Amino acid sequence: MTKKLVSRPNLDHLRQQAKALLADLRNGNASAISIFREHLPAATKMLDTEILNTTFRLADAQFAIARKTGFGSWPKLTAHVETLRALEGTWAFESLEVAGQHVSKEMLSTSRILIDGDRFRSKSAGSIYEGIFVIDVEPRIHTIDIQFVEGPEAGNTNFGIFKLDADQLDICLDIYGKDRPKKFATVAGTGLAYESLIRQTTDRPSDVTGETASRSVDTNCSVPKEEDFSYADSETMRRIQGDWNGVKLVSDGSAVPKSMVTTGKRNANQNRIVVRFGGQTMIDALFRIDESKTPIEVDYLHVSGGMKGKVQFGVLSWEGNALIVNMAAPGRPRPTDFQSRAGSMQTVSHWQFQG
Repeated sequence: MTKKLVSRPNLDHLRQQAKALLADLRNGNASAISIFREHLPAATKMLDTEILNTTFRLADAQFAIARKTGFGSWPKLTAHVETLRALEGTWAFESLEVAGQHVSKEMLSTSRILIDGDRFRSKSAGSIYEGIFVIDVEPRIHTIDIQFVEGPEAGNTNFGIFKLDADQLDICLDIYGKDRPKKFATVAGTGLAYESLIRQTTDRPSDVTGETASRSVDTNCSVPKEEDFSYADSETMRRIQGDWNGVKLVSDGSAVPKSMVTTGKRNANQNRIVVRFGGQTMIDALFRIDESKTPIEVDYLHVSGGMKGKVQFGVLSWEGNALIVNMAAPGRPRPTDFQSRAGSMQTVSHWQFQG
């Protein structure tokens, strides 16, 4: 049965709906009669007068509301909503295993998942993801479908399983959107990822939207294609070339710890840029610049990895010999300055030339 709950469902609101439905029935409301007939088995074959003359209770109205929203019973609806409430807050990574390989603690130190109702925002060094998720707590092993609407994975859905024990949350999923895992483990050569999370706070995060409707699209920017990128010699392009070391990184308003930043490596070879942190490739893209604009504009067209085919718009500048770049998340408008503010989905990076 398809679930038809509103986003960020609230159990108190659902209880009020049931009370209002019962009151409407007792007042002879035609819509209430229809809801009881359609969703309450005992009333399925009753005439309007029979439904009105039957003494239905609040429990019957709650059952009808549960069925109307796609659940088999009120307790099942309650369990679903209570689980969503229990998931809310900010979560840090205790561990992450991908295809049998453990991701280093250093790589995970700044990663966070923020959950508000059935909306989430995931932050890691240089990458921000936002979307919605659908859970099913009726099976013995609970399931979760993660739908990305913002960031590098926008438009993709991952199918997974999860278990929640107070402030410990474990999720196992297929990062390529293939079959749902059957157990909490990963195997080499697959796209399975197993993450263990520890809750940092139960406070509802304030900047989680999870909706494309909240996005401000830069309609003035045409989407570049690979053939639009070629190396165009200029003073700035020559200056960008070579190897650079990370000095500072601020992602969506949060400063990344120095221990992580110093693992940052940036290489530009003509119109190809590769950025790595902790040995992991974060960006592999073609780039172009427009020196006629102030600040100088830069476009990335990702050619590999999870962001392949996606475009980012940014700006760059110099502070002495240091290169400063502010990039928006894919699908977001170009930044106009070098401040990464909370909720902006922008990443400001500072680089020192290595040689």
